[in-house]
Amino acid sequence: MPLDAIQLNFTDSNLFVLNLVLGLIMFGLALDLKLADFIGIAAFPRAILAGMLGQFVLLPALTLALVQIIKPAPSIALGMFLVAACPGGNVSNFLTHLARGNTALSISMTAVSTVAALFMTPLNFAFWAAQYPATQKLLTQIALNPWDMCRAILLILGLPLALGLLLAQRYPSFAQRARKPMKYFSLIVFALFIVAAFSANLQNFLEHVRHVAFAVFLQNALGLAGGYCAAYALRLKESDRRAVAIEVGIQNSGLGLGLVFGFFGGLGGAALIAAWWGIWHLISGGLLALFWSRREPV
Repeated sequence: MPLDAIQLNFTDSNLFVLNLVLGLIMFGLALDLKLADFIGIAAFPRAILAGMLGQFVLLPALTLALVQIIKPAPSIALGMFLVAACPGGNVSNFLTHLARGNTALSISMTAVSTVAALFMTPLNFAFWAAQYPATQKLLTQIALNPWDMCRAILLILGLPLALGLLLAQRYPSFAQRARKPMKYFSLIVFALFIVAAFSANLQNFLEHVRHVAFAVFLQNALGLAGGYCAAYALRLKESDRRAVAIEVGIQNSGLGLGLVFGFFGGLGGAALIAAWWGIWHLISGGLLALFWSRREPV
């Protein structure tokens, strides 16, 4: 069966559970944040600028250049644009700490990019996907309304983030006790959900993963390298460069997966891109962090 014709085994109830799990992850992340993290832009203005430019401009632009070169199937290209438009992944702070990068900067970038993504993700995706003829045609067929996607992201990311921040502000002692258990619980539940979803679609995944693995490898490498180069161009110190590189190269592909099923009916190539991104960026980010952990930032 052609890749673009695949419709993965994913029901409305599966989508509801995925969105609920993503909300739990975002709620757990919010318990870890403080208002000071959002004003980190004052403490690290150039570094925050490098991270935001890398996240919302450089990575989508590099993705456009990449799809024009490798010319993947339209649904694969659509998935690549969608992942590129998502905010940084929730493990970027841990990986930055392991890499001996600026963890405080990483937390601030995650906070700022997550809030910005409430509006930037749908608008960025609609803009960049429209620049490539094959994905522009898909967008026209689906008649995607960016504001509908914006409302969905507000529910998946914005509401849990606001609730978590409010709880952390009003009940700091409870939030302090709940942070670690909530983080581990949400990540374990998410991992179990992904395993179950893979099991239900194992044959499709094994048959077609070769079509997405190389594209994800290249896109992820461009994200990591592009983030580092953007930070280098702005003359940031090495620990800041590492934080920016990881923030740009680690994407919230779980959000991308939810949007694929919510707006594109589980379009095969796009779903496989988002799913494989969720696996690969942990491998590449982990290996890079281990490499940097053995080298003192200078």
